[in-house]
Amino acid sequence: MAVVSVSAASRRRSLHGGRTTPAVTLLLAAIGLGLFFTMWSLLSAAGWIPQHFLPAPLLVAKELATLSHVPFAGSVLSQHVLASLQKFAVGFAVAVAIGIPLGLILGLSRVADKIVSPLFDAVRFIPPIAWVPFTVLWFGTSPIAPAIVVFAGAFAPCVLNSYRGARFVDTTLLEAAWTLGANPFTVVAEVVIPAALPSIVAGLRVSAGFAWQALIGAELIVGNTGLGFMIVQGETNMTTTVVIAGMAMIGLLGACIDFILRGLELHISRNWGR
Repeated sequence: MAVVSVSAASRRRSLHGGRTTPAVTLLLAAIGLGLFFTMWSLLSAAGWIPQHFLPAPLLVAKELATLSHVPFAGSVLSQHVLASLQKFAVGFAVAVAIGIPLGLILGLSRVADKIVSPLFDAVRFIPPIAWVPFTVLWFGTSPIAPAIVVFAGAFAPCVLNSYRGARFVDTTLLEAAWTLGANPFTVVAEVVIPAALPSIVAGLRVSAGFAWQALIGAELIVGNTGLGFMIVQGETNMTTTVVIAGMAMIGLLGACIDFILRGLELHISRNWGR
């Protein structure tokens, strides 16, 4: 068995290239970004694509600097960023607060699972962007409408990963807890949640990605603040640099959110995962 384990570990290392140090990881990331911006600059400088369709990276950087202190679509860049992050935070927090407990309940109770799952399975296949007309009818163009779309994007992954984590808790641990006389609250708090935590946190990354994309989609349609709204106004004014600058900020912020959740996932996996 030891020989098989070592062999399997060796195959995994060979497939994934082994572990890399943080310095090497940063270097590889810098190389990738450098190649991307180099190709972008060459395409723009070659003139194969008109500047008003594909401005050079330097022009986009200058536009970002301008947007940081000159209002566009009623706000400077930081205000648009803050507006998007606020709507994201509200919708995502509500989805986490409702979705994780619901997923745990469905994973632990077969009766609740059979009652809720048919409706949940139907609702979760509705694309988050399809909720935009409904939210507009109820809330108009207020920030509540995009926040509900964010909730719709984040809710299902939170429920599904919490459900999976609770459903696949080691039955030996549960039996041991019941044998020792633990009450249901103690079993959930000290056995189920710790065992399900890696799955729950992994679900948060997926939820955040869907939620962020749903938010930008909602702002493109109904927003009057935020990065999505800024992009639409840039398209209306035929200002390609504003559009690309907004897209760059959306990608950067999304990557930062994922980086934070990835760090949390790694920490949880090291301390709680098996």
